[in-house]
Amino acid sequence: MASQTSPLKEARFELVEIPEPMGPVEVTVDRRKVLDYAYCEDDFGSWYFGESPFGGAVGHPLVLANDLLFLFYENYDGNTAQGLHTHEHLTFHAPVAVGETVTVEGGYTEKYQRRGQGYVVLEAEARGADGRLLVRHVGKEIMRTVAGEVVGQSRAAGDQRPRTVLGTVDRGVPPLDRARLDAPDRAAVPARTTVFTQDQMSVFSWAGRGYANVHTHREKAGAAGLDRTIVQAQQQTGFIISNLVEVFGKSFFTSGELDLRFVSPVFVGDELTTSGAVSGVSGDRLELEVWVDKADGTRSALGWASARVDGDPARPTRLV
Repeated sequence: MASQTSPLKEARFELVEIPEPMGPVEVTVDRRKVLDYAYCEDDFGSWYFGESPFGGAVGHPLVLANDLLFLFYENYDGNTAQGLHTHEHLTFHAPVAVGETVTVEGGYTEKYQRRGQGYVVLEAEARGADGRLLVRHVGKEIMRTVAGEVVGQSRAAGDQRPRTVLGTVDRGVPPLDRARLDAPDRAAVPARTTVFTQDQMSVFSWAGRGYANVHTHREKAGAAGLDRTIVQAQQQTGFIISNLVEVFGKSFFTSGELDLRFVSPVFVGDELTTSGAVSGVSGDRLELEVWVDKADGTRSALGWASARVDGDPARPTRLV
């Protein structure tokens, strides 16, 4: 937590220092944390509650989702935050054992203005009790904005991109069921559909810890010009990752990479479907395009994912 002699700052762009270190923070990934995450993402896989290929129960790849993203709460009052997440880049290096205490550390590394909005870049990493790297996070967000004036726009439209998501599949080739290096180009990735409830969103976005924001409270959403609460972008990220574990299996925990842009808002009760397409092969890694679509066809998130292909057919069994 922040020092008692240094009160938390209001979450405003002009108060961000570069560089601004945060942490370290110790987090225990106990059974309750795993259960909460499984509930939020509707992902009750067997590896998270019993035996796994790693020798015991492990946390979901993104079980530390908000411990990384909300690291800035160590320096800033989370109840004054009014940001919008626009970009998420994650690399996965090792699973975390259930019951393990990990260390999260990072900080703000960049700030800039674009199209009248102030952006900040937060880099953070989590390491296991033995010091091994678990996951790295680089996130960009618009800090302290009026959400209703931004949502519905293509928030990432001005970003410089070295590549483009085509967002199409070839229905003339067999769909991909498991990762393999000879997968046909543009083969469809398996789809997964969900609807996030307000209860799931509130647990995910730490309402139980006393935080009120556009994800947890309708009143906060209304004050930001919205008629409903918004699903946190990182909750969409976890939804995509659940699907990627089905594609890659255990290798995603040790070699996965995900690079996402969030381009349209998702509100409570919206039906979401994540899917994607094969985009190439690099050495022993299969590369995919991934995306999330709402029921009306609006695309809310898109990007790229990859991991090593190991040929192991084991996948978590759905317990619920």
